[in-house]
Amino acid sequence: MAASHHGQQGDLPSEILQLLSKNDPILSSEALPLRKSADVKAALDRLASRSMIRYETIDREEAILEDEGAEIEANGSHEARVFEALRTAVEGLTVKELEAAIGDKKAASLGQGKAFKSKWIAKGKDGRLVASTGSIQDTTREQLQIIQKTRTHPDPKVVADLKKRKLVKMQKVISFRINKGPKFALEMVKEETDLTVDMLASGAWKTAAFKPYNFRSLGTDQNAGALHPLNKVRHEFRQIFFEMGFEEMPTNRFVETGFWNFDALFVPQQHPARDLQDTFYISDPKTADKPHAETKADKADYEAYWNNVKDVHQEGKYGSIGYRYPWAEDESLRLVLRTHTTAISTAMLHKLASKKGPDGRPPPARYFSIDRVFRNETVDATHLAEFHQVEGVIADYGLSLGGLMEFMQIFFTKMGIEDLRFKPAYNPYTEPSMEIFSFHKGLNKLVEIGNSGMFRPEMLEAMGLPKDMRVFGWGLSLERPTMIKYKVNNIRELLGHKVDLAFIERNPAVRLEKT
Repeated sequence: MAASHHGQQGDLPSEILQLLSKNDPILSSEALPLRKSADVKAALDRLASRSMIRYETIDREEAILEDEGAEIEANGSHEARVFEALRTAVEGLTVKELEAAIGDKKAASLGQGKAFKSKWIAKGKDGRLVASTGSIQDTTREQLQIIQKTRTHPDPKVVADLKKRKLVKMQKVISFRINKGPKFALEMVKEETDLTVDMLASGAWKTAAFKPYNFRSLGTDQNAGALHPLNKVRHEFRQIFFEMGFEEMPTNRFVETGFWNFDALFVPQQHPARDLQDTFYISDPKTADKPHAETKADKADYEAYWNNVKDVHQEGKYGSIGYRYPWAEDESLRLVLRTHTTAISTAMLHKLASKKGPDGRPPPARYFSIDRVFRNETVDATHLAEFHQVEGVIADYGLSLGGLMEFMQIFFTKMGIEDLRFKPAYNPYTEPSMEIFSFHKGLNKLVEIGNSGMFRPEMLEAMGLPKDMRVFGWGLSLERPTMIKYKVNNIRELLGHKVDLAFIERNPAVRLEKT
């Protein structure tokens, strides 16, 4: 029988036409109960493309018996089986005798409680269980028998209760209502797919039936690779920076010394950011060498820079009284996973100090970086131990705080973010410092979108930069705008081992709403 049924798959369109010739419309669930839904759909599409039939899809849910429900439908509910066993035992049964009589310890245990609750059984002499009524109605079994026959029940509350008791489950069923089409016939006319030279020469094309093009048909899945949403947003940020004349900094050093990550930025060695609960320290090796030139072309005086940083921390310099604490060389050489890309900005500014422009002074410069940083933070819906930081710095002469605010307006407008607000803030290496906020229409409130400031003289003059050179610096995370753009609520769905690959593949390229 199975082989015969399989052999009839190719005749399914003809079978549908024959059924429609007798009854119009027909339901596939009634007329073709043994056919697979996918096979029926394929045959219907084939016929519908020739206008021989019309059909509509009907989705509905059916109640299906679970294993326990099927057992109750066949043998009765647990409580009914307990009652029947006690009814036939004239003098009643002990619990062990009842379990043996039913043959199912679990059914006997569950059935006792429900039978007692329904007052079908009671305790007799010597604690033996006895039937307390002459007959019962096994409602649960009757309900399941109705569902087994009709796949539903007139009372939705009954279905909900049985589902809660895990006796039934809901299953989605797809069927089709089929009608005759304008070109209905009992036989399918062969349709040509190509217009050939022979048809043109013989004139056969005039009477031939051609298969219509399906312009809505989807192409086959190519299983192609896809860019991560973070990479898509990162590309947009890079384009904005390049449009504004920035140079991208090398960001391939994930491990930095405390000197570049903290000390050179005028972050004191007692600062909470340097604690173990905030920073990942490398265990092997624990320390690195002092800063030094890594190429022959690098002519910077690293020893002088080292001593300047030490002095400005320990004793004060460049008009600053410093922090006035004993600066520890070992602490400065400890290796850490970089906590911000400002460590790279610092190294680039130090190299800038040794360059000479046409006037003999370091030339103006614009740098940016977008890469990963690491913080020892508790992972939750909005925080990860590693994330991406977008950072930009501008070094020039005569810069002011007003110029920084104006530049922030221009920069964020290119990202489609307007109506900025600035709030005074504190950073060890910038003064003045500002947090940047923008009104989020979706959340209907101001949200922080970045941090900014002007680098302190203690940081810049220690590098050898001129007194009148000022440096803007600002930064923001890459994840936050990506989450907003792609409507992601949990950062762990965007980055890490919980990322859904289908989410990566189906999301379109991002276009920031530039104005």
